[in-house]
Amino acid sequence: MSGLAEETREHRLKRLRLRSWRRGIKEMDLILGRFADAELEGLSADDLDRYEALIAEDDQTLYTWVSLRAEAPSTHDRALTFIREFHNLR
Repeated sequence: MSGLAEETREHRLKRLRLRSWRRGIKEMDLILGRFADAELEGLSADDLDRYEALIAEDDQTLYTWVSLRAEAPSTHDRALTFIREFHNLR
């Protein structure tokens, strides 16, 4: 993955937006896509790393975490907090 190490921030944001909008289930498209369009540009590189790790999870599991139906691993707490606050989910 040496190509990703040299990826520009602009390209990374485009790639993450695309991955956010093209999920396996429509609910996650809407949750992640809207968040990505509005908020990704303002995230730090570390927070983009956290977001990218989060969206690598499968949609069914991710949906239960975002909707507070299941507890997520603590490694995803910060990224999930951003998404939940954006969508007013508490």
